[in-house]
Amino acid sequence: MKTIQFREAIAEAMSEEMRRDESVYLMGEEVAEYNGAYKASKGMLDEFGAKRVIDTPISELGFAGVAIGSTMTGNRPIVEYMTFNFSLVGIDQIINNAAKIRQMSGGQLKCPIVFRGPTASAGQLAATHSQAFESWFANTPGLKVIVPSNPYDAKGLLKAAIRDDDPVIFMESEQMYGDKGEVPEDEYVLPIGVADVKREGNDVTIVSFGKIIKEAYKAADELEKDGISCEIIDLRTVRPYDKEAVLKSVKKTNRLVILEEAWPFGNVATEISHMVQAEAFDYLDAPVYKINTQDTPAPYSPVLLEEWLPNAQDVVEGVKKVMYRK
Repeated sequence: MKTIQFREAIAEAMSEEMRRDESVYLMGEEVAEYNGAYKASKGMLDEFGAKRVIDTPISELGFAGVAIGSTMTGNRPIVEYMTFNFSLVGIDQIINNAAKIRQMSGGQLKCPIVFRGPTASAGQLAATHSQAFESWFANTPGLKVIVPSNPYDAKGLLKAAIRDDDPVIFMESEQMYGDKGEVPEDEYVLPIGVADVKREGNDVTIVSFGKIIKEAYKAADELEKDGISCEIIDLRTVRPYDKEAVLKSVKKTNRLVILEEAWPFGNVATEISHMVQAEAFDYLDAPVYKINTQDTPAPYSPVLLEEWLPNAQDVVEGVKKVMYRK
């Protein structure tokens, strides 16, 4: 094993797949000459050249369309968005073309493409740069959505995404690029759609994904002092999500808290809540409790932002509520 940063895990995954398959290329704003806005493509221009690591104009709709079209001539593009907030400019290409090519061609064409970049909040970046769109893309048939929380998962899942024959939305975090973690020296690929039990416990299940899961770890440490044992499941993939892993844990703990950095209406937590009450209702000893951001655009003020975002104390309170503890 070796210890690397999240951004290095991303760069390694892309570079390894580009060495393995000449049809893989990377395009996006500042990915080449600048080594990536967050240095997640550092050194790739030098190794692969300007035909495979391509700087684009500030035109998300345009380069998303170019990349999607190139899949129909045998290429496997990786499109980097500086933030998924900017993907809204090109969302027509993602939703109306990438997600539908296979069905609308009657299976004659596939669309092996990865759209990747940071999602959700990253500090004081205000309302239009702090949005979590996982549930938006996960709502679309034809798209797979991956949101890793650490370097190991990021590298293994990105390699799987690049090899996948369907379009994959791969969502990172600006606040995780410097995070360090262990990854194997040898090649490895993680399966899409398989959750990971990050912490085993008996009293309550906490389901989360992406950077906000760190608040669940903090809460679990605090709750352990009160004799409450938390099982933490990292979904890793939100479309398709690992339903069986969630059900297995809920049937063991009989309680479920879902932590998600997203607006509270119609999100991933809502879907999981419905699934659990439909398929494991008799196992529940308390209503499912979900924790989200406040139902407003993200504020710029640091004081308001702290109130807007879910935190470890919110998780502690949620767990105690389903445990009927004060």
